[in-house]
Amino acid sequence: MSAPKTRIMYIEDNSGSLNGSARIGRVTLSKSGQSLHYDGHTFQRLGGRGVKANYFDVETGSHFWISGPRKDGRDRLYENSAKPVAIDPDVMDEYWRDIRGAQLPLV
Repeated sequence: MSAPKTRIMYIEDNSGSLNGSARIGRVTLSKSGQSLHYDGHTFQRLGGRGVKANYFDVETGSHFWISGPRKDGRDRLYENSAKPVAIDPDVMDEYWRDIRGAQLPLV
């Protein structure tokens, strides 16, 4: 039996506003690819029925924008947002190396 497929994704909560909290983290994909699992939540595709969202949390109904992270780091649905995007510690090195093509930033 093969291990479930995982992928680093950008996850933005658009349930309260169009500039909600956002993070980069590792999701687990369902076999069908129609749902994602992250941090104890299951997200189902909206299939074009969402307004500025493409997934919803099956437990709460909250809407999310979930996509592959961009190489240039401009992942937010609305680029003019000054809100920070958190990066989960377990994907930090891989994100900077493989997606952004850089070393970890100096803090």
